[in-house]
Amino acid sequence: MTEISEDLLHNFNDFLESADRDFKEQKYNPSISSYFKAIVILCDYFIFKDRGLLPKNHKERFLFLEIHYSEAYNLICPLFKEYTDSYNVR
Repeated sequence: MTEISEDLLHNFNDFLESADRDFKEQKYNPSISSYFKAIVILCDYFIFKDRGLLPKNHKERFLFLEIHYSEAYNLICPLFKEYTDSYNVR
């Protein structure tokens, strides 16, 4: 595994642990944010493993998923609204 792959998996685990902890403490907005970040980091990991590229932002990530991984795109894209809503909606 490359250092980038290892870092991505480490970040995934950090966000997942944080999300689980926040959820247990009924801090739902931070848990939504952390769960979503864990999901997109996992997407980045698979994109990097398959293509050797890392998306620079959400727009690039979603475009890449839409073109190359349409099933993942269709599952993850609707979650983006929940993620962004968690910024200012309880």
